[in-house]
Amino acid sequence: MTETVIGIGGAAESTDMVLNIGPQHPSTHGVLRLRLVLDGERVVSAEPVIGYMHRGAEKLFEARDYRQIIMLANRHDWLSAFSNELGVVMAVERMLGMEVPERAVWLRTLLAELNRVLNHLMFLGSYPLELGGITPMFYAFREREELQAVMEEVSGGRMHYMFNRVGGLKEDVPLGWPERVRTALARVRERMPDYDGLILGNEIFRGRTRDVGVLSARAVHAYGVSGPLARASGVDFDLRRDEPYLAYGELQDVLRVVTREEGDCLARFECLLDQTHNSLDLAEACLDHLAELPPGPVNQRLPKVLKAPEGHTYAWTENPLGLNGYYLVSKGEKTPYRLKLRSASFNNIQALTELLPGTLVADMVAILGSLFFVVGDSRQVGGRGAPGRLLGGAGRFG
Repeated sequence: MTETVIGIGGAAESTDMVLNIGPQHPSTHGVLRLRLVLDGERVVSAEPVIGYMHRGAEKLFEARDYRQIIMLANRHDWLSAFSNELGVVMAVERMLGMEVPERAVWLRTLLAELNRVLNHLMFLGSYPLELGGITPMFYAFREREELQAVMEEVSGGRMHYMFNRVGGLKEDVPLGWPERVRTALARVRERMPDYDGLILGNEIFRGRTRDVGVLSARAVHAYGVSGPLARASGVDFDLRRDEPYLAYGELQDVLRVVTREEGDCLARFECLLDQTHNSLDLAEACLDHLAELPPGPVNQRLPKVLKAPEGHTYAWTENPLGLNGYYLVSKGEKTPYRLKLRSASFNNIQALTELLPGTLVADMVAILGSLFFVVGDSRQVGGRGAPGRLLGGAGRFG
């Protein structure tokens, strides 16, 4: 007779378990996969695996002209479509040495801040939802609809606005539109205190987020983390202030860079909420300046076939979720020779490899949601290679 020992006490208990979260899972914001190694209820190591939404956007850039690539760049962060377009057209305009009309500059700044508020409201509502609070989501969508209405009126789109053009904007805003924006901003501002009482005043929410998922300033620099996530860890950097573009150089008295020192989930949420308040102030300041501007063009006349001169340039913007960069290389043709995209979420999500080890599985969703990423923005966007795993630190271009 043969005896087989199946397991004995400590030997079985010391075995690590590998748990896959995703790629189809409610807590992963879409098709993201987390490969966790667990020791009981505690995470030993974490590996984010991306590439499930790989569409080779950078390779497609090389086969589209400078008007068509705006549509491709529009889509990787579907909550920040206007800001995505902006980085592309700024890079092309820099290559052409083109000056954009003043009215278009201020309108771009206004629309960028409205888009920032729309982006942040989505996360202000969805993050509490992941922790068990469904009510804030309804509040967030109520406010979003106020701003979506004016964005849809001016551009014709609710998600992919396609309103930027090389040299300015597609067209001027409709008659009476600035007044309707003021009304929408007033309604949103009036309701913003609800989030303080409903979320920040909730002791369960604070208990689930305070001192959870602490990201150090050292890790921020090591992983190339940017945006509200970096500022929540005390890294005081914002392109709108430190390397002003558009009209931000003239809005320094209104612009307030929100920072925290704690670096935990609660600090990241507070940064997002305070930044939303400031974006409402910036939008109103843009409206005030536009009211004083005389009528004028909002774009430049372009040749039928637009070609950028031979050379290369790098343009970057402070997108709602962090730094977006566009490295454009031209050979003098009507299509880019190379357009490398550095997306905010791609870098930010790498911090999970540092944040999750040592934490409990129950805190995993709280930490993951506090990174405020968009899966389409965190995929590998390049066309020179198959989608794969996200490893190591990141350089300037992600």
